[in-house]
Amino acid sequence: MRRGENIYLRKDGRWEGRYIKGKKANGKAKYGSVYGKSFQEVRSKLYPLKAKYQSIRERQGEASMTYQEWGNYWFTEIKSEIKQSTYSNYEYKLKHYVFPEIGEYSLNELNEMVAQRLFQALKEKQLKTTTIRAIFRIINQTMNYAIRKKQIKENPFLLIRFPKVSRIKQQALTKKDQKCLEKQAMREKKGKGIPVLLALHAGLRIGEIAALKWQDIDFENNQISIHSTYQRVLSSDNISRRTSLIYTRSKTESSVRVIPLSQILKKELLEQQKQLRGRYVCSNNDHPAEPRLLTYHFHRIRRKVHLNDVHFHQLRHTFATRCVESNGDIVSISALMGHSSSKMTLDTYADAMMEQRIQVVRQMEKAIS
Repeated sequence: MRRGENIYLRKDGRWEGRYIKGKKANGKAKYGSVYGKSFQEVRSKLYPLKAKYQSIRERQGEASMTYQEWGNYWFTEIKSEIKQSTYSNYEYKLKHYVFPEIGEYSLNELNEMVAQRLFQALKEKQLKTTTIRAIFRIINQTMNYAIRKKQIKENPFLLIRFPKVSRIKQQALTKKDQKCLEKQAMREKKGKGIPVLLALHAGLRIGEIAALKWQDIDFENNQISIHSTYQRVLSSDNISRRTSLIYTRSKTESSVRVIPLSQILKKELLEQQKQLRGRYVCSNNDHPAEPRLLTYHFHRIRRKVHLNDVHFHQLRHTFATRCVESNGDIVSISALMGHSSSKMTLDTYADAMMEQRIQVVRQMEKAIS
């Protein structure tokens, strides 16, 4: 071995040169190697790599564990902090789309070029831009966490620029269509129309409706407490895309909320309570109703009143829109919807506030004149 050069003559007759790539998770040095038939051949290969990784370590840090190793560590750190459905989504996207492409790169080797190559690879899979954006948001969480833990110095994935996506605006039902749908829902036997009313009069999500128990409804004080959801999540194998149903408490503070009970909804729920014996509002058994079944009943109901191209989530959107049209303040509507911020409510329902905007302009003209 030449002193200070890390070049050795191996037993098999080849020369080997070693260079430091960074540090492993245990703090020990991680080495890379080059080989050749002569000392000079190895030396000529070795020095550019030494210079390259010296620059990488100075610029991006010493962390040399693979991105896949870091991602798996990140999973263990966040698992107790997020909903199981969110965790399954993160796990599937990283393991299915990201690790196969960049999982073997060391953390400090990740740069804008690697990020761009991943972006191109995802585009070639013909994924929607919205899906690619979602994948990069997850990657950014892992990288920002690595910065917080002082594993790396910067996040190169933030440099990727995505094409603009035209947002498909949710369409609220007209008041006429809403009335027709409500009447048909009330005519349904065995409470099959109750989920429609819970969405239209309380803005509940399908998973929240499925998880709703009678003990969550306070008929005396006219309140519904929302704190749980029942939904399908990806199974742990992340390959078959099989799903399983889980009942889980809401993990985000904004999703846990209390909603005033409208008189129409109260009347229908009291009738439903007389017919059912189970713990759940929309199930006659001792377990929640399958959300797909509730959606199936909804489509049967809306077809009866000739409402085409309407999906269940539009009912929740309709509830919010009616609240806005009734001059409800955004902070209160945001709380009713379980949104994380008032800005999200404003962005989502800005178009529904057109009547208020018109009124503001009229008042302005009146003040001037």
